[in-house]
Amino acid sequence: MGAQVSAAGGFRSQLCGQSNADWMGGLCPRLWDLPLHLLSIPGSHDTMTYCLSKTSPISSQEPRLLQLLGRLLPCVTRPVVLKWSITQVLDVTEQLDVGVRYLDLRVAHMLQGSAKNLHFVHMVYTTALVEDTLTEISEWLEKHPREVVILACRNFEGMTEELHEYLVSCIKNIFGDLLCPRGAVPTLRQLWARGQRVVVSYEDAGAVRRHAELWPGVPYWWGDQVKAAELVRYLERMKSCGRPGGLFVAGINLTETLEFVLAHPGLSLERLTLPNLPYLSAWVRAQSPGPGAPCTNIIAGDFVGAGTFVGDIIGLNAKLLQD
Repeated sequence: MGAQVSAAGGFRSQLCGQSNADWMGGLCPRLWDLPLHLLSIPGSHDTMTYCLSKTSPISSQEPRLLQLLGRLLPCVTRPVVLKWSITQVLDVTEQLDVGVRYLDLRVAHMLQGSAKNLHFVHMVYTTALVEDTLTEISEWLEKHPREVVILACRNFEGMTEELHEYLVSCIKNIFGDLLCPRGAVPTLRQLWARGQRVVVSYEDAGAVRRHAELWPGVPYWWGDQVKAAELVRYLERMKSCGRPGGLFVAGINLTETLEFVLAHPGLSLERLTLPNLPYLSAWVRAQSPGPGAPCTNIIAGDFVGAGTFVGDIIGLNAKLLQD
């Protein structure tokens, strides 16, 4: 199958040979005093899509026609939606083990769900609950005391102010003193000294104002392109405008359009992405972290267990030692 590794086990077999579970603690000490936004950090796009539910309704944020088809022809519509919604096959612990340190968490409250249960969403909803997943991340951090994670809480479909407060209370209760209050972007050495190893990016301005533990949403360069060459051109245009001053994400994830899906009924996001990974990985290896205008910081992608994606991004940090 070449580059098209099957989700049934190929990614997990690759994972065994490329664990980077403690890569931050293993960095050269010269890099411990650089702020996080000057390091090269691997991220996963739509982190939680490995557990999308086949029985969940189509998201209320999707086009009404698609929601209607999901209700009238679920046996036809939902399998198609699922194969274009799944962006990861490694679970969250496996993603952390492989070296991912930026998690893209798209939170939602299902209309027909319980009063407080929050799920994740990408076209359909996950089986995993947000509170359980945050606990899983916390338990992983206990075993890896020098690793730092950036949790990007986004989307917030169906979220009221009351539900935002409930979610923030869960974050505080689960992570406690591990949370890094917003301010100047810290270094690894500062975070280790304070015992703070979780940065929470939260894309709701009201909640950020109310809670010092939350950081404003980390900018995400999203190309919205189905062709890898067009995506790279977009990212190069963004770089030419200069990097943001703090943490930011360059997304190397391909995005399908409805027209493309209809024209390619036999494809899936996995089958679209995997053959393009060598091309996208070549772009990754050409990047450099640091303060310069064309420098990158977090690089996030789909199917993070495949190929050399995570290792390539971590490896970019060696370029910071060449000055």
